[in-house]
Amino acid sequence: MEDIINNLTIFVSNIFSVESKWAFLILPTSATLVLALILDWVQGDMKWLFRIIPHPVVFYGKIISFLDKKLNREDRSANNKMVRGALVSLFVISIGVFIGLLLEKVAEILPWFWFFNLWLTAVMLAGRSLYTHVRAVATGFAKSGLDGGREAVGHIVGRDPKTLDKHGVIRAAIESLAENFADGVVAPAFWYLLFGLPGILGYKAVNTLDSMIGYRTKRHKDFGMFAARLDDLVNWLPARISGCMIVIAAFLHPNSNPFRAMKIMWIDSPKHASPNAGWPEGAMAGAFNWALGGPRQYPGGVSEAAWIGQGKARLEPNHIGYALDLYAITNVVQTVLILMVLVGSSI
Repeated sequence: MEDIINNLTIFVSNIFSVESKWAFLILPTSATLVLALILDWVQGDMKWLFRIIPHPVVFYGKIISFLDKKLNREDRSANNKMVRGALVSLFVISIGVFIGLLLEKVAEILPWFWFFNLWLTAVMLAGRSLYTHVRAVATGFAKSGLDGGREAVGHIVGRDPKTLDKHGVIRAAIESLAENFADGVVAPAFWYLLFGLPGILGYKAVNTLDSMIGYRTKRHKDFGMFAARLDDLVNWLPARISGCMIVIAAFLHPNSNPFRAMKIMWIDSPKHASPNAGWPEGAMAGAFNWALGGPRQYPGGVSEAAWIGQGKARLEPNHIGYALDLYAITNVVQTVLILMVLVGSSI
């Protein structure tokens, strides 16, 4: 332990060395990510700013929408659509990676530009935003009952909230919290940790492509196939990491059971239609002995989804608070694990 403390002291001293007035900006990727995770929770989703300027993800969305309209034509064959969709996906991802490389180069020339890159990294994370949107569902119930809950959950799920009863709305909010922790927090952090700003911007391009064209509808089942499969691939490991983080966090929540969380995650995750979403959802369901998922209605019809978990399905609004507390603890767990990576890399 003494050696670890000494090495950490030397590491911090090197960062803040007076040899260069810019030395404090030369941080390892893991240190920058920790600051970005904290900044995300401090600044929130910054709606006031993005009413003035478009959010970076909106930039992706405009390009995808334009190319979808121009290249995804009904008279094309299925194979032609798949090739076009793959090329569109690679093009949009390349834009994100290129911008990331460019911004990192600018920061090498203009060190103070690092602050902009830190802010942009925080914007690409959805930790605080996800918490706020799910908490709004509980607030909606408290203020306006079922109608308030339905209105709030409609902002975070794709299914028709009008078809959901009280318990369905609550399950939808908790499912969204668990699933989006994986692809809105853990996955972008994972790809940033590996490849820096190009990694996180490239990942957000993949995620946006999947959310816009990665559907099995008549229009997009071929054109969006590459985007959907690529999204599954880049989220494969982060989803499993996120589930394990929820299990670890369950040790720190007084009302949860980490061993049951691990069991349900392992047993029920393959039942989910998504190859990834079942891992964090299963961990969340098992932690509190809930049953999540089940049949659900979307605008295109009914999805006969399997139940994830073997416990209570008739959840109440206060259960959203339990899930949010566990989610907050899990975010702390993630930050601590990244700090451990930082300390380990300095030894």
